[in-house]
Amino acid sequence: MWRVTFVGQDREKVEHLARELEAEGYWTAFCLPGEATTALANGSRPDALVVDATASDGAADLPGLLQDVGGTAATPTVVLIEEEQLSAYEPPQDIADFLVLPARAAELAARIRQLLRRHAPLEGNNRLCCGDLAINLASREVFLAGQLVTLAYKEYELLHFLLSSPDMVFTREALLNKVWGYDFYGGARTVDVHIRRLRSKIEDARHSFIETVRNVGYRFRAAPQDHRDSPSSIASNTLLTPEKLGGNNSPLP
Repeated sequence: MWRVTFVGQDREKVEHLARELEAEGYWTAFCLPGEATTALANGSRPDALVVDATASDGAADLPGLLQDVGGTAATPTVVLIEEEQLSAYEPPQDIADFLVLPARAAELAARIRQLLRRHAPLEGNNRLCCGDLAINLASREVFLAGQLVTLAYKEYELLHFLLSSPDMVFTREALLNKVWGYDFYGGARTVDVHIRRLRSKIEDARHSFIETVRNVGYRFRAAPQDHRDSPSSIASNTLLTPEKLGGNNSPLP
């Protein structure tokens, strides 16, 4: 059961949100800003905080309010504000998300679920990582420098396969075999299109992961390179063809 603590000056303003969250299986609590540090220190720390900044100067004094709460960097935090506060709202660095009131509890619950998935620890067999890039295998979510990256189904499958075998060179035919399956008739050009789309989402001026091996195919570099498309010698790397992959006719699960 996820534990959510509401922090604010007016319990009645957030009461309906708390009650509806409880109906969905959450455990909720409420405390005043000045009491938050002591309350959180003396009890079990919640999985998420919901901070009501709708008081007359709440949004303007949000840094001070969060200082009263304490430890928001370690706990996903959603701030509640009103529409007229939007123009002056400057979220501190530690704030994960905000919600404009009036709002439905279902929207707050969805935001909390997203934050909890994003902050969930990735350990052991539940993750694949390379530098700032991480795949949560349990939720099939991809993060770059802590930010969620939205991938299409085959883009995720392609990234998962490449990252599972870093520094190995795969021909386009091998990638078609393992990611799409031999019964796919799109041709090798399909691989190039998906690689280009994938690069546009996970690479930028500071991140380069997928290297083109000219006239051969692609590999995921365990140590990302500055020039991803430069000619590369593959003498010291394993070249995997469909035959060496075992000829499995099914795409990756």
